[in-house]
Amino acid sequence: MLTDLPLSLRVIREAHQVLLSGGRGEGKSPGEYRRVPNWIGPPGCTIDQARFVPIQADRLPEAMSVWERDIHRDAPDPLVQLAILHAEFEALHPFLDGNGRLGRMLVPLFLWHTSLIRAPRFYISAYFEARRDAYYDGLLALSRDDDWTGWCRFFLEAVQAQTKDNLAKAQGIIDLYDRMKERVTELTRSQYAIRALDRIFAHPIFSSTHFVSGAGIPEPTARGFLRVLREGEILKLVSLGRGRRASVLIFPALLNIAEGEEVF
Repeated sequence: MLTDLPLSLRVIREAHQVLLSGGRGEGKSPGEYRRVPNWIGPPGCTIDQARFVPIQADRLPEAMSVWERDIHRDAPDPLVQLAILHAEFEALHPFLDGNGRLGRMLVPLFLWHTSLIRAPRFYISAYFEARRDAYYDGLLALSRDDDWTGWCRFFLEAVQAQTKDNLAKAQGIIDLYDRMKERVTELTRSQYAIRALDRIFAHPIFSSTHFVSGAGIPEPTARGFLRVLREGEILKLVSLGRGRRASVLIFPALLNIAEGEEVF
C-alpha cells in the first residue's frame, strides 16, 4: 500500500486486519478501533490494578487523527519523531489486540516512508524483547514522569544497536554466500549450481517438491542436488516425506545467521 499511499490510518488499519487474520487475536475486531476500555498490566489484572489505562474508546478516532497528522509534520529529526510516534501509538492502544506488534511494525514503515531506508526491512523487536522491562518502564515513565528525554534516549539506543546487529547479519549472509558458491559448485559440479544456491538462499525452509518445481533446474538434476547437498551437510532434513507428503528441508547456516545464534 505504501507504494501508492502515504503512511496513514488507512494503512495502519489495513495492516492490523492482515496481522490478526488467521492468527492470535483474529476474533478481536481486526482493523477496527476498540469500542471498550482496555488496560496494560499483569495477566488477569483488573482495570484498578493496571499499570496503565489508555484513553476512553470514544476519544480514539479524534486522537488517532491527531496522531496521523504528527506522522506528516516537519520535525527536526525523524528518528526522534519516530520515537515519539511509537510511544504515542502504544499509549493510545487503539486496538483490542496486536498493538505491540503493530507499534513495532510502524518502525520500518516510518523509516521507509521518510526514505531513511530503501526497503521496509528493519527488525527492532529483538532489542525490545531482550529489554522488555526497560521498554515498558520507559513508556510508563512518559505518563508518570513526563520523561520524554529518557524515552527518546532508550529508543535511539535501540535503533543504533539494532542497526549494527542488522548490518552484521547482512555481512554474515554475504560472506556465507561467497563461501557457498565455491562449496556448492564443488559438490554438484553442475552448471546449475548457482541457480540452486540462489534458490535456497531465497527459501531457506522448503519442501522438496517446491525446490524441484521452482528452482528452474531439470527435475532429475534438482532431486540429485537435494541428495548431494544433504550429504555435504549444507541442507538438513526436518521431516521425511511419506506418501504424497514431501520432505521438508532447511538451510541451517543461513537461518542461524538470521536468528543470531545456533538454533538449527
